[in-house]
Amino acid sequence: MTAPAHLTAPSAPPPVTLLLDASDDRTIHHAAHQRAHPQGGCITADPTPHTNSLAYLALDLLRAMGRDSFTRPDAERMSTDAAWRAVTCWTLTTGLKQAIVLRAHRLTPERLARLATWRAETGIRLVLIAHTSTEATEYRLRARLAATGLADPHTVSGTPAILDAIGPPDTSRRHGPPPPDHIPPLPDLPDGDAASFLQECRRHLNKDDFARTDSQYRAGHAAARTWLARHPSFTPAATATVISPDEGTGPHEPTDWKDMESLRLFLSRLTVSSPSPGHTLARVRGAQAHFLGRQLHLDVPDDLAARCGPGVTTVPITPHVAHTLTTNLPNPLRAAAAAALLFTGTDPSLLSMTQITSVDEQATLLAIDRDSRIYIGMPPGPRHMYAIPARARPLLAAALAFRHRTPRTADHFGLFAGCFGTSIRFDHLIRDAGLDIPAVTHPHPAEDWHTAARCQHVNVPVPAAPAAPAFSARARLRPPTTRRPL
Repeated sequence: MTAPAHLTAPSAPPPVTLLLDASDDRTIHHAAHQRAHPQGGCITADPTPHTNSLAYLALDLLRAMGRDSFTRPDAERMSTDAAWRAVTCWTLTTGLKQAIVLRAHRLTPERLARLATWRAETGIRLVLIAHTSTEATEYRLRARLAATGLADPHTVSGTPAILDAIGPPDTSRRHGPPPPDHIPPLPDLPDGDAASFLQECRRHLNKDDFARTDSQYRAGHAAARTWLARHPSFTPAATATVISPDEGTGPHEPTDWKDMESLRLFLSRLTVSSPSPGHTLARVRGAQAHFLGRQLHLDVPDDLAARCGPGVTTVPITPHVAHTLTTNLPNPLRAAAAAALLFTGTDPSLLSMTQITSVDEQATLLAIDRDSRIYIGMPPGPRHMYAIPARARPLLAAALAFRHRTPRTADHFGLFAGCFGTSIRFDHLIRDAGLDIPAVTHPHPAEDWHTAARCQHVNVPVPAAPAAPAFSARARLRPPTTRRPL
């Protein structure tokens, strides 16, 4: 089993840069820290003193990336190999290009060998700052570098030249987490069907509430139009069939939708970013309206708001949520598992059946085949399809890379194995995430709403639900005009 192509290192990593600071100038250390910007592709790692542990060096690199929750007394501990796999996976998936390591003269050969392996696997540009006050110290350092595969580094000495090699401070970095999310809620929406939903909203909501609801309705309408245009095999012209009366059915018999997985994936993509069930209902009603105009009856559960699944028991992966996950969960598997709970909204028992092959190489969709894990040897049943939002894809990609680099791992192994196995570990995972996960705090054992959706092509004209006219909220308040008599 090999890692995806976009998670592999280049064939020839750049040469190592060795900065020899003979006087141990504090200005150089300050410039190295000011240069660091993890989001911009550069980190500065300061190895923990008074220890030669390989695991500590990996944790120092994770801390430089901004993942320092392991410093808490009750945080999950990672083994040495797992910690270095996490360093490699985060480097590949977050686009790190350069790493500055301070006090390199104190690194043991084993630590330098780990850095050399990390450089070979990721292609990262390694910059070592060493305090070499004597020629003997410099000689020993070069001998260790040559023995660990870091021979012939590009050497720079002297404070002015070292400062030029480090570069100017990165002024674009942002201190602290992104601001919390604030989205104006929608009011209680009427329970009308797709044909009358917009009229009912116009009748019962005020101008501002209707404008917000109308924007979500239009988003669903436009998404359905775009999606159906990309699936010409499912348009009425292609699916409409006239059945002979001799076959025992009339010409107006409904035709079932053939590819339900693609439809469920569309519904998941439509609602995965929805901040509340009200937004989800408006988007789904807009999609249903366009389906009706194409003689397609899209049926969703009547109790959609009481179900679980995308847009109902999910949390949008906003910059604040993504920052919380990546900061509080340095283990790629734990971060991906918590993110999957947030964007699927499904029960953890179903999510625990996710296999490595359940996520595509681009980390854009997650497909869970429950029957393959429960009924071994039976043909696969309908899969549960979930769209992975853009900000969660690096987390899933890092988890895939972590599993690909784990020894004795096959494609059919569980992606989140060990994350939801024991209640104690699961509780620690949720606490470390620091986020409210509706699928855990308010579990729904019923089937996800989008997996219970159905669609049929009806071979009779169906009155389509009218789309909202442009500036409908204002048009409703405009006084009627009168024509001047001739």
